[in-house]
Amino acid sequence: MSELLIETNLWNTTSLLTENVSKENGNIMVEGILATAEVKNGNGRYYPRELWERELEKYQESINNRTATGELDHPESQVINLKNVSHLVREFWWNKDQVMGKIEILPTPSGQILEALIKAGVTVGVSSRGMGSLEQNGSVMEVQDDFELLCWDFVSTPSNPGSYMGVLQENQIKQISDYSLVNNIIREILCSKGSCTLF
Repeated sequence: MSELLIETNLWNTTSLLTENVSKENGNIMVEGILATAEVKNGNGRYYPRELWERELEKYQESINNRTATGELDHPESQVINLKNVSHLVREFWWNKDQVMGKIEILPTPSGQILEALIKAGVTVGVSSRGMGSLEQNGSVMEVQDDFELLCWDFVSTPSNPGSYMGVLQENQIKQISDYSLVNNIIREILCSKGSCTLF
């Protein structure tokens, strides 16, 4: 029976690189591991490489159409809720058995919170969301051929080993460890919605 499958990788945001921001709009870009094939992950699941290859080939159309969005935190749903969208997957590539990706953080309310967390050095996870069934194979639950990738979300709880993320900036290295930056951005977002009393 098909069920919602969620897998998470940590993205390390403490070392910021001086590569680029989005050329179109200046939004920050983050880069790291999206998924790993052929290994048992933190949820005890195993994804064959050919399964990821098939799903990524289909997902490329969403990237080309700029519909490869994701949310801040996982909903228990197959639907991407646009009011919670925080980012846009811009590209992916293989590095051995790891799927690497570049993600643009969007200037939405959820994207602003995500950007503040990243700039404050908070370690976040990027997590795949998909539908599929599992079959026990020895000590692992093998993801079956009916798996369908829906999106990648940003979350706080990891499940996939060895995945870290770096922020790509254009001109300078920024090392921001002041968590007040996070609070200021969250306060601005809430105040714009009339909820300043929470702070």
